[in-house]
Amino acid sequence: MDETPGCVSLFLRLGQAIFSSAALLLMSVGVEFFSYTAFCFLVTIMGLVIPWSCTLAMFNIYSAIFSRSLRLPGLIVIVAIGDMVLSILSLAAASASAGVVDLLLHLDGIHCPPKFCGRYQLSTTMAFFAWFLTAASSLLNLRLVASG
Repeated sequence: MDETPGCVSLFLRLGQAIFSSAALLLMSVGVEFFSYTAFCFLVTIMGLVIPWSCTLAMFNIYSAIFSRSLRLPGLIVIVAIGDMVLSILSLAAASASAGVVDLLLHLDGIHCPPKFCGRYQLSTTMAFFAWFLTAASSLLNLRLVASG
């Protein structure tokens, strides 16, 4: 039972990295995202989530391979705080981007060609998925802090 949080944490971290990478790539490749501040904020936050998630996933893999527990009280608190901050920022970025996408869609395509709007929508959806996994990881780490 003690291995379950590590395994769940690893899958959450990998999901965060995958969804935030997808959001970042969809928003920044071939699309002029820099015209809107909310999209720039989304790209910045997803750019922070990717290395955070990948680094912690590597720690989880190391812990699983060498059967070592990395649950040091100070480290768990730092990870929990980092997850909470990134969770809040991810939600803010995804929500702001969703608002801009909705506004652009209601302007009848004047400012947003269909090709770009579809990519903006998909990127925002991926950002919400990444936020959901980051929030779940944050709650898991909060539980570890409380139990330890």
